[in-house]
Amino acid sequence: MAHAVATLAGGCFWCLETVFNRLHGVESAVSGYMGGYTQNPTYRDICNGDTGHAEVVQLTFDPDLISFRDLLDVFFTIHDPTQINRQGNDIGTQYRSAIFWHTPEQKAEAETAVAALHGSAQFSGPIVTEITPATAFYPAEDYHQRYFEQNPHQPYCQFVVAPKVAKAKEKFGARFK
Repeated sequence: MAHAVATLAGGCFWCLETVFNRLHGVESAVSGYMGGYTQNPTYRDICNGDTGHAEVVQLTFDPDLISFRDLLDVFFTIHDPTQINRQGNDIGTQYRSAIFWHTPEQKAEAETAVAALHGSAQFSGPIVTEITPATAFYPAEDYHQRYFEQNPHQPYCQFVVAPKVAKAKEKFGARFK
C-alpha cells in the first residue's frame, strides 16, 4: 500500500488534526509548523507571530482509499478560506489558510480546487488560501497531538473544535471512522 503526504493550514491545528484523524484512508494527522524561517520552532515561538510558520497538520494517507481532492474538500468545509491570517478569533499569520504541496500533481489539484471555489457561491469573499511548496515540517509538542481527544471538555474544544467535527461528520459521514 503506497502512502502519500499532504500538509494543510487552516487556523488552529487542533481543529484540522481532529477531523482528519477520523477519516478513512488517513493513516495519521500530525499537528506541527511549516512555511516559516525559524528552525525547530516551539509553540511559544509560533504564538509570537514572528517565525513565518503556520500551524499545520501533516497527513499521511492512502490515495487508494481517499484522494488528495477529497482531503481538500474536507479542508474547505472545516475552515473559512476567505479570512486572511485568521480563523474566527484566532488571529495572526500562523492561522493563515495554506496548502503546502508535495508534488506537482498536488499543486495542480490545489489550483483546480481553488479555481472551482472562486467560481462557486460557496463563499461570499475571495479565496485567500496560499498554494505553496512544502518546506521543512516541524511536529508540534506532544501535548498538541490529539489535543481534542485528551481535552474534550476544554472550552476551546467544545466551542470551536467540536462544531467543526460535527460539520465534517454531517457532510462526509460515510468517510468517518
